[in-house]
Amino acid sequence: YWINNVFDGDEYQAVRESALPDTLVWRSELAYNEPSVEYYFRHPSYNYYPVVGVSWQQAHDFCLWRSDRVNEKALIDKQFINKNTLKNIQGQGSESFNTKAYLLGLTTPTPGPGVRSKKNPLKNPNGTPRGQVTFEDGILLPAYRLPTEAEWEYAAIALVGQNPQVSRKEGKRGEELVTNKQVYSWSHNANGLRDTRRGSWQGTFLANFKRGSGDNMGVAGGLNDRAVYTAPVSSFYPNSFGLYNMSGNVNEWVADVYRPLSLVDVDDVSPFRGNRFQKDFRNPDGEFEKDSLGRVKRLNVSDEESRQRRNYQKGNVINYLDGDSLTVGVSYDSTTGRGYGQTTLISDKSRVIKGGSWNDRPYWLSPGTRRFLEEDQASSTVGFRCAMDRVGSPEGNGRKTGIEYKQRRQNNRKK
Repeated sequence: YWINNVFDGDEYQAVRESALPDTLVWRSELAYNEPSVEYYFRHPSYNYYPVVGVSWQQAHDFCLWRSDRVNEKALIDKQFINKNTLKNIQGQGSESFNTKAYLLGLTTPTPGPGVRSKKNPLKNPNGTPRGQVTFEDGILLPAYRLPTEAEWEYAAIALVGQNPQVSRKEGKRGEELVTNKQVYSWSHNANGLRDTRRGSWQGTFLANFKRGSGDNMGVAGGLNDRAVYTAPVSSFYPNSFGLYNMSGNVNEWVADVYRPLSLVDVDDVSPFRGNRFQKDFRNPDGEFEKDSLGRVKRLNVSDEESRQRRNYQKGNVINYLDGDSLTVGVSYDSTTGRGYGQTTLISDKSRVIKGGSWNDRPYWLSPGTRRFLEEDQASSTVGFRCAMDRVGSPEGNGRKTGIEYKQRRQNNRKK
Protein backbone atom coordinates (compact mmCIF):
# COMPACT_ATOMS: atom_id res chain seq x y z
CA TYR A 1 0.00 0.00 0.00
CA TRP A 2 2.71 2.49 1.02
CA ILE A 3 4.76 1.99 -2.15
CA ASN A 4 1.70 2.17 -4.41
CA ASN A 5 0.68 5.43 -2.73
CA VAL A 6 4.02 7.24 -2.40
CA PHE A 7 5.45 6.01 -5.69
CA ASP A 8 2.26 6.48 -7.67
CA GLY A 9 2.54 7.39 -11.35
CA ASP A 10 4.11 6.03 -14.50
CA GLU A 11 7.57 7.38 -13.66
CA TYR A 12 7.69 5.09 -10.60
CA GLN A 13 6.36 1.93 -12.23
CA ALA A 14 9.79 0.26 -12.13
CA VAL A 15 10.08 1.06 -8.41
CA ARG A 16 6.74 -0.56 -7.64
CA GLU A 17 7.48 -3.66 -9.70
CA SER A 18 10.97 -4.14 -8.26
CA ALA A 19 9.50 -4.47 -4.76
CA LEU A 20 7.23 -7.40 -5.68
CA PRO A 21 8.26 -11.02 -5.01
CA ASP A 22 8.70 -13.31 -7.99
CA THR A 23 5.64 -15.56 -7.72
CA LEU A 24 6.90 -17.76 -10.56
CA VAL A 25 9.50 -19.32 -8.24
CA TRP A 26 6.83 -21.86 -7.28
CA ARG A 27 6.78 -23.37 -10.75
CA SER A 28 8.54 -26.63 -11.56
CA GLU A 29 8.69 -28.56 -14.81
CA LEU A 30 7.25 -31.74 -13.29
CA ALA A 31 4.99 -30.46 -10.51
CA TYR A 32 1.62 -28.72 -10.34
CA ASN A 33 2.27 -25.60 -8.26
CA GLU A 34 0.07 -23.06 -10.05
CA PRO A 35 -2.12 -22.56 -6.94
CA SER A 36 0.93 -21.23 -5.08
CA VAL A 37 1.80 -19.01 -8.04
CA GLU A 38 -1.67 -17.46 -7.93
CA TYR A 39 -2.47 -17.37 -4.22
CA TYR A 40 0.63 -17.44 -1.99
CA PHE A 41 1.46 -13.75 -2.28
CA ARG A 42 -2.14 -12.50 -2.53
CA HIS A 43 -4.59 -14.58 -0.50
CA PRO A 44 -5.13 -13.50 3.15
CA SER A 45 -4.68 -17.12 4.26
CA TYR A 46 -0.94 -16.54 3.79
CA ASN A 47 -0.70 -13.18 5.58
CA TYR A 48 1.51 -14.59 8.33
CA TYR A 49 3.58 -16.92 6.21
CA PRO A 50 7.21 -16.12 5.33
CA VAL A 51 7.78 -14.02 2.23
CA VAL A 52 9.60 -16.04 -0.42
CA GLY A 53 10.52 -15.32 -4.01
CA VAL A 54 12.61 -12.30 -3.03
CA SER A 55 16.22 -11.81 -4.05
CA TRP A 56 19.01 -10.75 -1.72
CA GLN A 57 18.85 -7.27 -3.22
CA GLN A 58 15.12 -7.01 -2.54
CA ALA A 59 15.61 -8.14 1.06
CA HIS A 60 18.39 -5.58 1.48
CA ASP A 61 16.19 -2.81 0.07
CA PHE A 62 13.32 -3.82 2.36
CA CYS A 63 15.59 -3.30 5.37
CA LEU A 64 16.38 0.23 4.16
CA TRP A 65 12.67 0.94 3.69
CA ARG A 66 11.73 -0.49 7.08
CA SER A 67 14.38 1.61 8.84
CA ASP A 68 12.88 4.81 7.45
CA ARG A 69 9.29 3.85 8.20
CA VAL A 70 10.07 2.96 11.82
CA ASN A 71 11.93 6.23 12.44
CA GLU A 72 9.24 8.23 10.66
CA LYS A 73 6.59 6.69 12.91
CA ALA A 74 8.73 7.39 15.99
CA LEU A 75 8.81 11.09 15.09
CA ILE A 76 5.07 11.10 14.40
CA ASP A 77 4.34 9.38 17.73
CA LYS A 78 6.50 11.98 19.52
CA GLN A 79 4.63 14.69 17.55
CA PHE A 80 7.76 16.08 15.90
CA ILE A 81 6.22 15.33 12.49
CA ASN A 82 2.62 16.05 11.53
CA LYS A 83 0.66 12.80 11.25
CA ASN A 84 -1.05 14.05 8.07
CA THR A 85 2.29 13.92 6.27
CA LEU A 86 1.57 10.35 5.18
CA LYS A 87 -1.71 11.43 3.58
CA ASN A 88 -0.21 14.28 1.57
CA ILE A 89 2.73 12.56 -0.07
CA GLN A 90 0.99 10.55 -2.78
CA GLY A 91 3.14 10.38 -5.90
CA GLN A 92 6.00 12.28 -4.24
CA GLY A 93 8.49 9.47 -3.79
CA SER A 94 11.53 11.73 -3.86
CA GLU A 95 10.09 13.63 -0.87
CA SER A 96 9.44 10.55 1.25
CA PHE A 97 11.03 10.42 4.68
CA ASN A 98 14.58 9.11 4.84
CA THR A 99 16.42 9.04 8.16
CA LYS A 100 19.80 10.22 6.89
CA ALA A 101 18.25 12.88 4.64
CA TYR A 102 16.30 14.15 7.65
CA LEU A 103 19.40 14.32 9.84
CA LEU A 104 21.32 16.17 7.11
CA GLY A 105 18.50 18.66 6.62
CA LEU A 106 17.64 17.50 3.10
CA THR A 107 14.12 16.52 4.15
CA THR A 108 11.91 18.95 6.07
CA PRO A 109 8.62 17.26 7.05
CA THR A 110 5.72 19.37 8.29
CA PRO A 111 6.26 19.94 12.05
CA GLY A 112 3.85 18.31 14.46
CA PRO A 113 2.18 19.92 17.51
CA GLY A 114 4.87 18.61 19.84
CA VAL A 115 7.47 21.00 18.43
CA ARG A 116 5.85 24.10 19.93
CA SER A 117 4.62 22.36 23.06
CA LYS A 118 5.99 23.39 26.44
CA LYS A 119 6.51 19.68 27.10
CA ASN A 120 8.99 19.41 24.23
CA PRO A 121 12.11 17.93 25.90
CA LEU A 122 14.38 19.22 23.11
CA LYS A 123 15.76 22.71 23.66
CA ASN A 124 17.98 25.11 21.77
CA PRO A 125 20.91 26.74 23.62
CA ASN A 126 18.70 29.77 24.33
CA GLY A 127 16.02 27.55 25.91
CA THR A 128 13.46 27.69 23.11
CA PRO A 129 11.86 24.44 21.87
CA ARG A 130 13.85 22.63 19.19
CA GLY A 131 11.99 20.99 16.33
CA GLN A 132 14.84 19.16 14.58
CA VAL A 133 15.59 15.79 16.17
CA THR A 134 19.19 14.59 16.12
CA PHE A 135 20.50 11.07 16.50
CA GLU A 136 21.99 12.07 19.86
CA ASP A 137 18.49 12.61 21.27
CA GLY A 138 17.89 8.85 21.44
CA ILE A 139 14.56 8.93 19.58
CA LEU A 140 15.71 7.51 16.25
CA LEU A 141 16.70 3.85 15.98
CA PRO A 142 19.71 2.32 14.21
CA ALA A 143 19.04 0.96 10.74
CA TYR A 144 17.60 -2.46 10.00
CA ARG A 145 19.76 -4.72 7.84
CA LEU A 146 20.33 -8.35 6.97
CA PRO A 147 22.29 -10.17 9.69
CA THR A 148 25.81 -11.29 8.98
CA GLU A 149 26.35 -15.03 8.77
CA ALA A 150 28.03 -15.04 12.18
CA GLU A 151 25.19 -13.06 13.77
CA TRP A 152 22.58 -15.33 12.21
CA GLU A 153 24.34 -18.47 13.38
CA TYR A 154 24.80 -17.11 16.91
CA ALA A 155 21.10 -16.23 17.08
CA ALA A 156 20.07 -19.59 15.62
CA ILE A 157 22.10 -21.89 17.85
CA ALA A 158 21.12 -19.88 20.98
CA LEU A 159 23.53 -21.64 23.31
CA VAL A 160 22.13 -19.61 26.18
CA GLY A 161 19.72 -22.53 26.48
CA GLN A 162 22.64 -24.81 27.37
CA ASN A 163 23.93 -22.49 30.11
CA PRO A 164 23.06 -24.02 33.51
CA GLN A 165 22.89 -20.61 35.22
CA VAL A 166 22.00 -17.63 33.03
CA SER A 167 22.53 -14.06 34.22
CA ARG A 168 19.04 -12.57 34.12
CA LYS A 169 19.55 -9.31 36.01
CA GLU A 170 22.26 -6.82 36.89
CA GLY A 171 24.55 -8.05 39.66
CA LYS A 172 23.70 -11.72 39.08
CA ARG A 173 26.55 -13.57 37.40
CA GLY A 174 26.00 -16.39 34.96
CA GLU A 175 28.10 -19.49 34.33
CA GLU A 176 30.91 -19.40 31.78
CA LEU A 177 30.08 -22.79 30.26
CA VAL A 178 27.53 -24.76 28.31
CA THR A 179 26.36 -28.17 29.47
CA ASN A 180 25.70 -29.71 26.07
CA LYS A 181 26.35 -29.08 22.43
CA GLN A 182 23.39 -29.08 20.07
CA VAL A 183 22.88 -29.83 16.40
CA TYR A 184 19.76 -27.78 15.69
CA SER A 185 18.40 -24.46 16.92
CA TRP A 186 16.36 -25.89 19.80
CA SER A 187 17.96 -26.73 23.15
CA HIS A 188 15.86 -29.67 24.37
CA ASN A 189 16.47 -32.93 22.51
CA ALA A 190 19.55 -31.16 21.20
CA ASN A 191 20.39 -33.86 18.65
CA GLY A 192 16.88 -34.93 17.64
CA LEU A 193 14.02 -33.65 15.52
CA ARG A 194 11.09 -34.48 17.81
CA ASP A 195 9.88 -32.98 21.06
CA THR A 196 10.83 -35.22 24.00
CA ARG A 197 8.84 -33.42 26.69
CA ARG A 198 6.10 -35.54 28.20
CA GLY A 199 2.53 -34.70 27.35
CA SER A 200 0.53 -34.03 24.22
CA TRP A 201 3.55 -32.51 22.45
CA GLN A 202 5.75 -35.57 22.86
CA GLY A 203 6.88 -36.90 19.49
CA THR A 204 5.89 -33.85 17.45
CA PHE A 205 8.36 -32.41 14.97
CA LEU A 206 10.20 -29.28 16.08
CA ALA A 207 10.62 -27.84 12.59
CA ASN A 208 9.12 -27.77 9.11
CA PHE A 209 11.32 -29.91 6.87
CA LYS A 210 11.25 -32.81 4.42
CA ARG A 211 11.72 -36.16 6.14
CA GLY A 212 12.30 -38.12 2.95
CA SER A 213 11.48 -38.40 -0.72
CA GLY A 214 7.78 -37.66 -1.15
CA ASP A 215 7.34 -37.19 2.61
CA ASN A 216 6.78 -33.48 3.26
CA MET A 217 4.22 -33.84 6.04
CA GLY A 218 3.64 -37.47 6.95
CA VAL A 219 0.56 -39.71 6.76
CA ALA A 220 -3.09 -38.74 6.27
CA GLY A 221 -4.80 -38.51 9.63
CA GLY A 222 -1.48 -38.14 11.43
CA LEU A 223 0.53 -35.39 9.75
CA ASN A 224 3.89 -34.87 11.42
CA ASP A 225 4.86 -31.23 10.75
CA ARG A 226 1.40 -30.38 9.32
CA ALA A 227 2.83 -28.26 6.49
CA VAL A 228 3.43 -29.44 2.94
CA TYR A 229 5.06 -26.13 1.99
CA THR A 230 5.75 -23.17 4.29
CA ALA A 231 4.10 -22.66 7.68
CA PRO A 232 3.19 -19.47 9.62
CA VAL A 233 6.19 -17.58 10.98
CA SER A 234 5.15 -18.17 14.61
CA SER A 235 4.70 -21.94 14.24
CA PHE A 236 6.90 -24.63 15.82
CA TYR A 237 8.93 -24.27 18.99
CA PRO A 238 11.10 -21.14 19.39
CA ASN A 239 14.75 -21.42 20.33
CA SER A 240 16.24 -20.18 23.59
CA PHE A 241 16.37 -16.60 22.28
CA GLY A 242 12.66 -16.77 21.47
CA LEU A 243 13.27 -16.87 17.71
CA TYR A 244 11.00 -19.01 15.54
CA ASN A 245 11.98 -21.20 12.59
CA MET A 246 15.72 -20.65 12.71
CA SER A 247 15.80 -24.27 11.58
CA GLY A 248 13.40 -25.20 8.80
CA ASN A 249 10.42 -23.51 7.12
CA VAL A 250 12.53 -21.32 4.77
CA ASN A 251 16.21 -20.71 4.23
CA GLU A 252 17.22 -17.14 5.00
CA TRP A 253 19.44 -14.64 3.25
CA VAL A 254 22.34 -13.27 5.27
CA ALA A 255 24.56 -10.33 4.38
CA ASP A 256 27.74 -12.27 3.57
CA VAL A 257 29.23 -13.00 0.18
CA TYR A 258 29.88 -16.74 -0.06
CA ARG A 259 33.32 -18.29 -0.05
CA PRO A 260 33.99 -21.96 0.80
CA LEU A 261 36.59 -21.12 3.46
CA SER A 262 35.09 -17.99 5.01
CA LEU A 263 35.55 -19.49 8.47
CA VAL A 264 39.34 -19.36 8.19
CA ASP A 265 39.51 -16.12 6.18
CA VAL A 266 37.53 -13.58 8.17
CA ASP A 267 38.30 -11.72 11.40
CA ASP A 268 37.55 -13.48 14.68
CA VAL A 269 35.46 -10.52 15.94
CA SER A 270 32.41 -9.44 13.94
CA PRO A 271 33.41 -11.65 10.98
CA PHE A 272 31.95 -10.67 7.62
CA ARG A 273 32.84 -10.91 3.95
CA GLY A 274 31.15 -8.46 1.62
CA ASN A 275 32.46 -5.01 2.47
CA ARG A 276 32.28 -2.39 -0.24
CA PHE A 277 33.00 0.83 1.60
CA GLN A 278 30.96 3.89 0.71
CA LYS A 279 30.68 7.60 1.52
CA ASP A 280 28.05 10.28 1.08
CA PHE A 281 28.10 12.08 -2.26
CA ARG A 282 28.80 15.82 -2.31
CA ASN A 283 28.25 18.07 -5.32
CA PRO A 284 30.86 20.65 -6.42
CA ASP A 285 29.44 23.08 -3.85
CA GLY A 286 30.08 20.56 -1.06
CA GLU A 287 26.39 19.90 -0.52
CA PHE A 288 24.68 16.55 -0.04
CA GLU A 289 22.04 15.44 -2.53
CA LYS A 290 19.08 13.04 -2.65
CA ASP A 291 18.25 10.50 -5.32
CA SER A 292 14.86 9.87 -6.93
CA LEU A 293 13.78 7.67 -3.99
CA GLY A 294 14.49 10.36 -1.40
CA ARG A 295 17.66 8.70 -0.12
CA VAL A 296 21.03 10.42 0.29
CA LYS A 297 23.27 9.70 -2.69
CA ARG A 298 26.22 7.44 -1.94
CA LEU A 299 29.53 6.76 -3.69
CA ASN A 300 31.86 3.77 -3.54
CA VAL A 301 35.17 4.58 -1.88
CA SER A 302 37.97 4.34 -4.44
CA ASP A 303 41.23 2.44 -4.00
CA GLU A 304 43.11 5.74 -4.38
CA GLU A 305 41.35 7.18 -1.33
CA SER A 306 42.09 4.07 0.71
CA ARG A 307 45.71 3.49 -0.24
CA GLN A 308 47.27 5.43 2.64
CA ARG A 309 45.08 3.97 5.36
CA ARG A 310 46.46 1.44 7.82
CA ASN A 311 43.28 -0.59 8.41
CA TYR A 312 42.29 -1.07 4.76
CA GLN A 313 43.81 -0.20 1.38
CA LYS A 314 40.96 -0.96 -1.05
CA GLY A 315 37.40 0.27 -1.31
CA ASN A 316 35.98 -3.01 -2.60
CA VAL A 317 37.21 -5.90 -0.45
CA ILE A 318 34.58 -8.51 -1.26
CA ASN A 319 37.23 -10.88 -2.64
CA TYR A 320 39.97 -9.91 -0.17
CA LEU A 321 42.21 -12.86 0.83
CA ASP A 322 39.94 -15.43 -0.82
CA GLY A 323 42.78 -17.22 -2.58
CA ASP A 324 42.64 -15.16 -5.77
CA SER A 325 45.82 -13.66 -7.16
CA LEU A 326 46.43 -10.05 -6.16
CA THR A 327 48.89 -9.46 -8.98
CA VAL A 328 47.63 -11.04 -12.19
CA GLY A 329 43.96 -10.16 -11.75
CA VAL A 330 42.54 -13.68 -11.40
CA SER A 331 39.34 -13.67 -9.37
CA TYR A 332 36.10 -15.55 -8.88
CA ASP A 333 34.52 -13.25 -11.45
CA SER A 334 37.31 -13.75 -13.98
CA THR A 335 37.14 -15.90 -17.11
CA THR A 336 40.93 -16.04 -17.44
CA GLY A 337 43.74 -17.65 -15.49
CA ARG A 338 42.41 -20.61 -13.51
CA GLY A 339 39.04 -20.43 -15.22
CA TYR A 340 37.08 -19.72 -12.04
CA GLY A 341 34.34 -18.04 -14.04
CA GLN A 342 33.79 -21.30 -15.93
CA THR A 343 34.56 -24.00 -13.36
CA THR A 344 32.58 -22.76 -10.35
CA LEU A 345 29.25 -21.10 -9.69
CA ILE A 346 30.80 -18.96 -6.94
CA SER A 347 31.16 -15.27 -7.75
CA ASP A 348 31.18 -11.91 -5.98
CA LYS A 349 27.38 -11.98 -6.28
CA SER A 350 27.02 -15.29 -4.41
CA ARG A 351 25.29 -14.68 -1.07
CA VAL A 352 25.02 -17.11 1.83
CA ILE A 353 21.68 -18.73 2.70
CA LYS A 354 21.19 -20.66 5.94
CA GLY A 355 18.64 -22.54 8.02
CA GLY A 356 17.07 -25.18 5.80
CA SER A 357 13.54 -25.12 4.42
CA TRP A 358 10.30 -27.04 4.03
CA ASN A 359 11.86 -28.84 1.06
CA ASP A 360 15.20 -29.75 2.70
CA ARG A 361 16.39 -32.82 4.57
CA PRO A 362 17.38 -32.50 8.26
CA TYR A 363 21.08 -32.00 7.46
CA TRP A 364 20.41 -28.42 6.32
CA LEU A 365 18.53 -27.55 9.52
CA SER A 366 21.78 -27.31 11.48
CA PRO A 367 22.78 -23.62 11.86
CA GLY A 368 26.35 -24.44 10.88
CA THR A 369 25.46 -25.59 7.36
CA ARG A 370 25.68 -23.05 4.56
CA ARG A 371 24.84 -22.72 0.88
CA PHE A 372 24.72 -19.87 -1.60
CA LEU A 373 22.51 -18.28 -4.21
CA GLU A 374 23.15 -15.37 -6.56
CA GLU A 375 22.00 -12.08 -5.03
CA ASP A 376 19.68 -11.33 -7.95
CA GLN A 377 17.99 -14.76 -7.85
CA ALA A 378 14.99 -15.93 -5.81
CA SER A 379 13.52 -19.24 -4.67
CA SER A 380 10.37 -20.65 -3.12
CA THR A 381 12.53 -21.96 -0.28
CA VAL A 382 14.39 -18.72 0.59
CA GLY A 383 13.14 -15.83 2.72
CA PHE A 384 14.81 -13.45 5.16
CA ARG A 385 14.62 -11.74 8.53
CA CYS A 386 15.89 -8.34 9.66
CA ALA A 387 18.53 -7.49 12.24
CA MET A 388 19.44 -4.23 13.95
CA ASP A 389 22.68 -3.00 15.48
CA ARG A 390 22.74 -3.26 19.25
CA VAL A 391 23.81 -0.06 21.03
CA GLY A 392 24.64 0.01 24.71
CA SER A 393 25.19 -2.99 26.95
CA PRO A 394 25.53 -6.34 25.13
CA GLU A 395 23.40 -7.96 27.85
CA GLY A 396 20.35 -5.79 27.25
CA ASN A 397 18.54 -2.74 28.55
CA GLY A 398 19.16 -1.92 32.18
CA ARG A 399 22.51 -3.72 32.16
CA LYS A 400 26.00 -2.24 32.36
CA THR A 401 29.02 -2.76 30.13
CA GLY A 402 32.18 -4.04 31.77
CA ILE A 403 32.78 -4.88 35.43
CA GLU A 404 32.42 -2.05 37.93
CA TYR A 405 33.94 -2.57 41.38
CA LYS A 406 32.73 -0.42 44.25
CA GLN A 407 35.73 1.26 45.85
CA ARG A 408 34.69 0.48 49.42
CA ARG A 409 34.14 -3.22 48.73
CA GLN A 410 37.43 -3.43 46.84
CA ASN A 411 39.41 -1.97 49.76
CA ASN A 412 37.71 -4.10 52.42
CA ARG A 413 38.22 -7.47 50.76
CA LYS A 414 40.01 -10.02 52.89
CA LYS A 415 43.48 -10.97 51.72
